[in-house]
Amino acid sequence: MSHQALARKHRPRAFREVSTQEHVSETLRRAVAGDRVGHAYLFCGPRGVGKTTLARVLAMSLNCPNRGDDGEPCGVCPSCERIWSGQTALDVVEIDAASNRGVDAARDLRERAYYAPSEEDRYKVYIVDEAHMLTREAWNALLKILEEPPPRVIFVFATTEPQKIQQSAAPILSRCQRFDFRRISVSGIVSQLKFVLEREGHTASEEALRLLARKADGGMRDALSILDQVLAMGDGSLQTEGVRRVLGLVEEERYLELLDVISGDQHGDVFGFVEGLLDEGYDLVEFYHGLVDTLRTALRLRLSGQDAVPDLPAELRSALLERTQAFAVGDLVRMLALASELESNGSLRRSGQPRLLVEMLLLRLSYLDRTVDVEELLRGLGGAPAPSDPPRVGRAETPPSPRVGRPAASSAPRVGSPDGPPAPRVDRPETRAAPAVGRPETPAVHPVGSSGTAPGPTEGGRAEVPAGVDLGAAWAWIVKTSTGVPAGMRPFFEHAQPTREGDTVHLPLPAAAAERLEGGRGDLTTLEKVLGQALSAPIRVRVHALTATPEGEGKAVGRVTRDTVLETRLQELIKQEPALARAVEELDLELLD
Repeated sequence: MSHQALARKHRPRAFREVSTQEHVSETLRRAVAGDRVGHAYLFCGPRGVGKTTLARVLAMSLNCPNRGDDGEPCGVCPSCERIWSGQTALDVVEIDAASNRGVDAARDLRERAYYAPSEEDRYKVYIVDEAHMLTREAWNALLKILEEPPPRVIFVFATTEPQKIQQSAAPILSRCQRFDFRRISVSGIVSQLKFVLEREGHTASEEALRLLARKADGGMRDALSILDQVLAMGDGSLQTEGVRRVLGLVEEERYLELLDVISGDQHGDVFGFVEGLLDEGYDLVEFYHGLVDTLRTALRLRLSGQDAVPDLPAELRSALLERTQAFAVGDLVRMLALASELESNGSLRRSGQPRLLVEMLLLRLSYLDRTVDVEELLRGLGGAPAPSDPPRVGRAETPPSPRVGRPAASSAPRVGSPDGPPAPRVDRPETRAAPAVGRPETPAVHPVGSSGTAPGPTEGGRAEVPAGVDLGAAWAWIVKTSTGVPAGMRPFFEHAQPTREGDTVHLPLPAAAAERLEGGRGDLTTLEKVLGQALSAPIRVRVHALTATPEGEGKAVGRVTRDTVLETRLQELIKQEPALARAVEELDLELLD
């Protein structure tokens, strides 16, 4: 006698036997019992979760002569047997829309639907699988009969991609009762597999069933098919080693070994690790999926504790949690993001050399810089208060710190005022960052100019404007000290090449920077005053917007690059946190991302 697949042999015969989809099965059962069955249903959900099964159970219940008062079919009568097994039945027709998707097939279905059932108390049920494959013309042919169907005719459409129906035949959705099927949980699949194994006379370890359930990815049919495959090579008992060997799964100890390599900065061991996987016959794509799952589990353990993953074995949970202590939560997030990119762009599936992609991914993970809290870094330099003594900003006894880039109104005289100096001289705003112990006291940030700029530190806290120098020296001093430079414009000024014609200085800048300088409140005037003081003559600055030059004639000066953008961003961060300037200066830090 030929073997019958477990997925077919153990297909549910009643509403109560359908796992996880109680919100659908209970509704349909009550509709049958109360004689409130709709004329058209749309079953949506992933593959292998019970859409076609419930459609058959509904057809069995409507046509079962021994149906109970609760709406459950008997499941053993000739009518139920034919419908359940998918055999030919006069009143129940299953159609594969993938091979009958055209308008002619839809018209034929519509014509057959007008014929009455074989008996007076029976229903004609049309089950259309893969309904999203129907063409727009086919849906239009069915539109009228779905709106006003003949008596005792019911349509059931099953699909894994309801969005395609929404795009091609949106009016269909308003003519059907829609039910969304859920993915089956790992625990639900394990429970059903235990039931099947008990009826088949086999045994299995809990860990082996967990591996099968995770591999099924929420589909009961896939789980039963994998179970059938594993049983074919076993001796009646399922063990973890056999399941891993059949499915090609990588041992979880290998992922723990990889975490040790990454945390220990053993960059060269990455190549040997990947080579070992290949020598043992593992599929690198399968290894990659296990790596993503391991990083996700590690992040959950760090964020929610050991109880976050209850189905994980206790020994593995402890080992994984121990390894993750070497990483900050931010490190795990960045590692998971890097690993996920490989799947999201589809390069691993398309590549003919997955080994190279996996090795590059592991190298990037091993070279990933560790995350350091800014507060901790500043605290080590003496530039931030201790966590137990936070500053009380806003209270009467503790005035708030001034914002960097916006000095107090009385901190500097206005340029050009009778009692003020001829050049912009601004006192350094007060900061509450304490100097580091054992280091000479240095300013945390450069003092702020009248236009939101930061001149360089000089004796007495003021930036003295040089006088009687040429344009090149004056511009170099302006760039170095940021005197007269509007906030965020220093990268553009560094690459600019101004020229002088008499009392006019021509300043070429990128179009956006030029527009910003000319539109700023007093920014251009301040720059003219600083240049005039340095050149000992009244100066007028004319800003020119640069345009892209033709290929082969050189590139425009002042081009915005990644380095200039990062430099601008770093300066903005320093303005938000003045004490960060000392950390950048002392440790020679740079912004990477």
